[in-house]
Amino acid sequence: MRRHSLFVFLALLFLTGATQAEQARYVETPYGEQKVVFDFFLDDPAKMNAALFWIRSYMNPLMDSPYNQAPEFMNIVVMIHGTEIVTLARHNEEKYREVVERMRYYDQLGVRFKVCAIAAEDYNYSIKDFQPFVELVPSAMTELVHWQQQGYALLTPTVVTRHKSIEEIR
Repeated sequence: MRRHSLFVFLALLFLTGATQAEQARYVETPYGEQKVVFDFFLDDPAKMNAALFWIRSYMNPLMDSPYNQAPEFMNIVVMIHGTEIVTLARHNEEKYREVVERMRYYDQLGVRFKVCAIAAEDYNYSIKDFQPFVELVPSAMTELVHWQQQGYALLTPTVVTRHKSIEEIR
């Protein structure tokens, strides 16, 4: 009887271990101080909302436990130089209200939004045309290089148009 119980115990132990070994593990990488520059160059201003989720996906885990980082101490720069530039024009505020409000929120958390002056000129915008939280810089390219030379990681959001639902492709 004892031998049978021992066998059952060992079999259960083995099966439990095998099951645990065959599944994914959650790992809390020990993140330290991070610096990031986001390169926004979108082909449609309607994709700006999705691109802003990259910032959220970057910040939220760092603000949560076990990291508990304060957003105002995160080093986040967003370089804007594609069609999404129109979302920052004051005269388009009503049209892109949700996007502008999200950017204002991130600005209050310390995220810096920079617009390429060359791109602004292409759209016939001047500094007075932009939201007050925007910083106009000479060139997106030189700005991106500058921040990378300061140790900032470069993240370029890829925003795709989904043609099938998640349920269809699962």
